[in-house]
Amino acid sequence: MARDTLTGSRIRERRVMAGMRQAELAREVGISASYLNLIEHNRRRIGGKLLVDIAQVLDVEPSLLSEGAEAALIATLREAAADSAATSQELDRIDEFAGRFPGWAALIGEQHRRLGSLERTAATLTDRLTHDPHLATSMHEMLTIVTAIRSTAGILADTREIEPEWRNRFHRNLNEDSQRLAESSQQLVAYLDGAGDAGASLTLPLEEVEAMMAAHKFRFDALEGAPDAALRAFVEAQPELTSSASRDLAETALRQLRHDAGLLPLSDMRAALAGKEADPVRLARETGAPLTAVFRRLAVLSDELLPAPLGLVMCDGSGTLMLRKPIEGFPLPRFSAACPKWPLFQALARPMRPLCQRVTVTGRDARQFECYAVTEAVGPLEVNMDPLYHSYMLIVPVAGAEGGAREVGSTCRVCPSRECAGRREPSLLAKGI
Repeated sequence: MARDTLTGSRIRERRVMAGMRQAELAREVGISASYLNLIEHNRRRIGGKLLVDIAQVLDVEPSLLSEGAEAALIATLREAAADSAATSQELDRIDEFAGRFPGWAALIGEQHRRLGSLERTAATLTDRLTHDPHLATSMHEMLTIVTAIRSTAGILADTREIEPEWRNRFHRNLNEDSQRLAESSQQLVAYLDGAGDAGASLTLPLEEVEAMMAAHKFRFDALEGAPDAALRAFVEAQPELTSSASRDLAETALRQLRHDAGLLPLSDMRAALAGKEADPVRLARETGAPLTAVFRRLAVLSDELLPAPLGLVMCDGSGTLMLRKPIEGFPLPRFSAACPKWPLFQALARPMRPLCQRVTVTGRDARQFECYAVTEAVGPLEVNMDPLYHSYMLIVPVAGAEGGAREVGSTCRVCPSRECAGRREPSLLAKGI
């Protein structure tokens, strides 16, 4: 039922909330009770002065009666219904529910958003707890200290006669080890407190490079024609890069982006994309540039040249993710292995053969994307030596949804898909939170 035909339902609901009888409201606005009854049952349309008069008596804005809940709230309720495993929702009456009970509708929408936020936090936390090297080091250190304390305490408890000098030494060791344990525990708690933030507590050089890239929104226009010395000076000045390893990786990445900009200048990309969809295969054919360069250039320039940003992810031959430009609705794991059904990994089995696949990402958003993937050889080719490969996947958001899209996830631990042949471990979300 359309929202503009539910004005009567909203009037009835507001009248009941105000504790007014139907005859009383009719008398206040100068109409018969029978006519108001027809209005409240949506059998007579209402507008103009009569709507304003009724709104004034009920002490509400006329728009609240005529338009009801905001379209965003309706959309959120539909998302909540789509994400639910139940199939008994009365979707044809969702506008009526939001119009008659705006408070309850807003609460459901807020809980839906909150649940989605909790799932994203769980994804980040499980990623860290399973594969974070900093966490593994901290836990090893704590276990070492606990073992030392237990050993010293055991000696003091089991040995009845200990020389004063040794007893004092054991007591000093207990005191020092317990202080170290307290400090390590506090540091670990502080680390875990920030673990729900995907950008917190950077520990790996690759993460520092990604943070630097994100800080500049992956745009380095001033460096596109710069010499190597300028690239190095720029890298040295970046606060996100705290180690020589991260600075070396960043310089390599900037050289790649500079090379791509030489092949596909901004002016040429703007002309090629004017009024057209982001079809990387077409662009590669028209410009003569390698498809992987087109992928990278589209991802970098999409925020400016396209209606919606594009995502990009790259892995090496082992499947390890080495480059990530995130995109909303397509979560990319930070530490753990990604979904094996991504076209990114399928392309590894077919080097130099471009793939294009429509996918639906599992989760509450259930968005669809067009994923383009291709694998290229890196380094020089040598006789009787298998080449090394890098695989790239360009992630393009699509409007609407269509059947036949392949369902993919982020990583098994937080994928709610109940039946998947590629599952490696049980999901925390298979039965919901």
